[in-house]
Amino acid sequence: MSKAPNPARRRESSRQAILAATGELCGQIGYGRLTIEAIAARAGVSKKTIYRWWPSKGAVVLELLDETATVAAAPPDTGDLAADLHSMLTEVIGILTPPHNSPGTGVIAEALHDPNLARDLRERIIQPRIATFRQRLRRAQDAGQLHPDADLDVALDLLYGPLYHRMALHLGMPDPAYLGSLITHVLR
Repeated sequence: MSKAPNPARRRESSRQAILAATGELCGQIGYGRLTIEAIAARAGVSKKTIYRWWPSKGAVVLELLDETATVAAAPPDTGDLAADLHSMLTEVIGILTPPHNSPGTGVIAEALHDPNLARDLRERIIQPRIATFRQRLRRAQDAGQLHPDADLDVALDLLYGPLYHRMALHLGMPDPAYLGSLITHVLR
């Protein structure tokens, strides 16, 4: 039985080099053509180093996404709910665009076939961000910016659903004006 990767053994400079190499390669060749070998070569580390810390390329990309998606992890609270939602959704659009190179799109696609990656994606990225999204909407309810009876789960689906729909069907992500219109309709 192999032991689970030990994050405590990571050397931070190597970890940063690996994540930087992963991001660069995803941008250049796309997630589908990304390999652990290419990441190792670009980062100047061995494949063994990568596999010691991550079980797959999807796990490396997941960590990269977790580190780079800062707005969704700690949503703004400027007092203007529409502007804050616009910032949050714009970050998600950035993660999902362009579909052919996006590490976010690639890891979502791989998670459809890898139950362990799907679980990690849900637990590490999706569920914590849903919780912070709900907290932001609850504060808006408390401030009278959102109807007190608004169903926050439905609001989540109405705001984020169109982005994933557009990604999955290659319809192109909404521009800022369309995104503003979407937010306005949902807030009604």
